[in-house]
Amino acid sequence: MAHAKLNQSLPVAYSRIYSLGAARGDLTVTNDDVAGPIDSSDEWIRQRTGIITRRRASASVSLMDMAVEASNEAIKKAGIDPKEIGAVIFSTITHPHQTPSAAALLADLVGANPAPAYDISAACAGYCYGIAQADALVRAGVAKYVLVVGGEKLSDFIDPTDRTISFLLGDGAGAAIVGPSGEPGISPTVWGSDGSHWDAVGMSASLLELRDGSAQWPTLRQEGQTVFRWAVWEMAKVAQQALEVAGVKAEDLSALVTHQANIRIIDELAKQLKLPESVVVARDIVTTGNTSAASIPLAMHALLESGEVKSGGLALEIGFGAGLAFGAQVVVLP
Repeated sequence: MAHAKLNQSLPVAYSRIYSLGAARGDLTVTNDDVAGPIDSSDEWIRQRTGIITRRRASASVSLMDMAVEASNEAIKKAGIDPKEIGAVIFSTITHPHQTPSAAALLADLVGANPAPAYDISAACAGYCYGIAQADALVRAGVAKYVLVVGGEKLSDFIDPTDRTISFLLGDGAGAAIVGPSGEPGISPTVWGSDGSHWDAVGMSASLLELRDGSAQWPTLRQEGQTVFRWAVWEMAKVAQQALEVAGVKAEDLSALVTHQANIRIIDELAKQLKLPESVVVARDIVTTGNTSAASIPLAMHALLESGEVKSGGLALEIGFGAGLAFGAQVVVLP
């Protein structure tokens, strides 16, 4: 049989994250900038969410622009040839085309063509889903290296007057290269979904309703209290499970990197896990906002760049959001 690309290698016992790349929206948007349309204030937003500023992309900066920038940084830091990438996985809910995938275009733009490429729609859990799949592909020998990207331009789907979620949202992309390792670098993933709360976070209307003229441009909204309770109580259990399957204790961690949804959720999860003070808790939301699938790689990248954590330490990453989807794994910091 003829193959367009035979990028397989032998199965390996373990995989790890080699490198991370990051790109944030080029605009810094303050609380005062978003408070007016929701009849709120800087103080209220800070107290409720922890956000002081959020990063958003101007009209001239696309989701793909940010994804390419983050991917190129990750590829360069990993020291690999893009042609060695055996799969491209793009987690996003804001690609403006139903089809074809964002991943296929990204693969071409970063020089990984003709690698297999596909999108994941798991919202804020999307990056953890991508890491889980990359880990499996590498260990199975299906791909030597996998590019995983979580990227969103959420500002394209914001109603400025929405008080449930829109003022939280930012734009950005985070990228990781996953490849073979001689020792464990990515733990088994604890993941799943709870479709009984399918409509707790999502769009205000469907594309069919938009087509038929019965709805305006679909924008994001959420049932805040439902999501908050679920995230705090159910995700604390998932995080604990992730530690157990990884065979580590909370005190073994260097960092907790949760989806950057809300500072109160982040702090409550840290409290539920009884983390010692030696564990750094990522709070990138304060200056970046909630970037859905991009939030975990962006937050982890920021911790490494600032020197708050060092390569080789252990981080528990946990994503949760629309679906309601969730995923968590312990990783060795690149």
